[in-house]
Amino acid sequence: MAQIIESIPNISEGRRPEVIEACVDQIRTTPGCTLLNYSSDESHNRTVITYIGDAKGVEEASVKLVKKAAELIDLTQHTGEHPRMGAVDVMPFLAIKDCTTEDCVELSKVVGARIAEEAGVPVFLYEYSATRPERQNLVKIRKGQFEGMAEKVQEPDWEPDFGGRKIHPTAGVMAVGARPPLVAYNLNLNTDDVQVAKDIAKIIREKDGGLKCVKAMGFDIEDEVTGKKYAQVSINMTNYEQTPLYRVTELVKAEAKRYGVVVTGTEIIGLCPMKALVDSAEYYLQIKDFDFHTQVLENHIL
Repeated sequence: MAQIIESIPNISEGRRPEVIEACVDQIRTTPGCTLLNYSSDESHNRTVITYIGDAKGVEEASVKLVKKAAELIDLTQHTGEHPRMGAVDVMPFLAIKDCTTEDCVELSKVVGARIAEEAGVPVFLYEYSATRPERQNLVKIRKGQFEGMAEKVQEPDWEPDFGGRKIHPTAGVMAVGARPPLVAYNLNLNTDDVQVAKDIAKIIREKDGGLKCVKAMGFDIEDEVTGKKYAQVSINMTNYEQTPLYRVTELVKAEAKRYGVVVTGTEIIGLCPMKALVDSAEYYLQIKDFDFHTQVLENHIL
């Protein structure tokens, strides 16, 4: 495999294993595409799937995934902590090897057009693929969620890029686009007061004056084993080099102390670039003059 494009779609199902497996099987069975990882969350009722391949393989797998998800997921019956607007909520493409961001933008347009035609799910292009400035930000596209989307797409500025102004009755709409790598990072708190998590999220996220390249929300989470509820600060780190994991971790810890709360643990959702973790190890171990490129064994082997 010479060319490598990565895709990390999020489907709005995290509780029914048979549906999740049926969707993931669309990736497993597509030539030219390799499934890397999938991770489900019952409280969010959401699954993140990661796969790689050449442009043709990723295109076919992506369209097949949306068609199967639209068949099996009914958002009129869906509940979960995470905002969502589609059975497949978002589908990003990332340039990994022997391709460019422009290649991923073109792929997003091809895939978006096919999804609208073959699955009947309208598509907004977002991030680097956005056709309007306000569509670069996924949060703005998703505002209103599935329940408000039928009305939203009638507004002058919110016709989807593909599929027209009528949403799929059970699968909604979705966002497709090219973007840089991000780290999905959650911090769990020893409180069941979700307002604490929401207050911390507002302080740390970029749009409210916080850390650059940080998107954050506060959620009420129920432990899948014990049933105990706790608050979670859920973060998308859109550029882990400009704002590293350790910096956002330390800020959340500091803000949590104001409420007499501590961070009990963290989670990485899906796959994470090695450098994001090594940067944090360098910080917490206080390693002097560390060089990621020359002192990490795997870099030499790979």
